[in-house]
Amino acid sequence: MAIMEISVTPLGLGQPSVGDYIAEVVRYLRGQNIPHQLTDMGTLVHGDASRLLEVAQALHELPFAKGVQRVITHISIDDRRDKEVRLGDKTTSVQARLA
Repeated sequence: MAIMEISVTPLGLGQPSVGDYIAEVVRYLRGQNIPHQLTDMGTLVHGDASRLLEVAQALHELPFAKGVQRVITHISIDDRRDKEVRLGDKTTSVQARLA
């Protein structure tokens, strides 16, 4: 399984806040029962790499469905195949080293 970090940024809104659009991202992920974690700078999503790419496409399209004309989407995928990874594993590993 892989972990994807995704940030979907709608442009041309006339205001700096994008919270309503981010809420749509979270609603979509919840509705699809996709493991995820919202962060201040993006959203982490857990799943098979091919599925994550499908999810990225769907999330990228959400603002367009609300009338936005320009969207910038950044994705980063960590696809580790030598062992199972889950959301929070990297953070837990670093915290253990700090203890």
